[in-house]
Amino acid sequence: MTSTHGGHHGTGHGQPTGTGGERRNGFGIAALVLGIVGVLLFWTALGGIVLGLLAVVFGVLGFRRARRGVATNGTMAIIGAVLGALTLVVSAVLLALGVAVINSDEFKSYQDCIEQANSQSERQDCARDFDREVDER
Repeated sequence: MTSTHGGHHGTGHGQPTGTGGERRNGFGIAALVLGIVGVLLFWTALGGIVLGLLAVVFGVLGFRRARRGVATNGTMAIIGAVLGALTLVVSAVLLALGVAVINSDEFKSYQDCIEQANSQSERQDCARDFDREVDER
């Protein structure tokens, strides 16, 4: 089976092959998969930041391969990179908010209260006080 793309022979599945063999679509596929998994796990440091960053890197590499003509999934690579970037941004914002809460005076006060509480009722009072202090802020 032959392809109309540059006179190269096809793979038998309607996909043209690059010079020297099969198209190399691994980076684009990896970018999309990592981007989707990152979106699902954005609330975790590993899922959001690490997978998001990897999706962006693989997406850029996959897009470059597609632009050079050695891969056929440039759109998939771009979608993976965009999902990765969005995941990275949202996770970074959540991480920054979490650090801000943990470093706040209200949270330190809550921790002190919990450490001194002797019963479940006192711990619940600590939680109510913390919620009230945060709401007043």
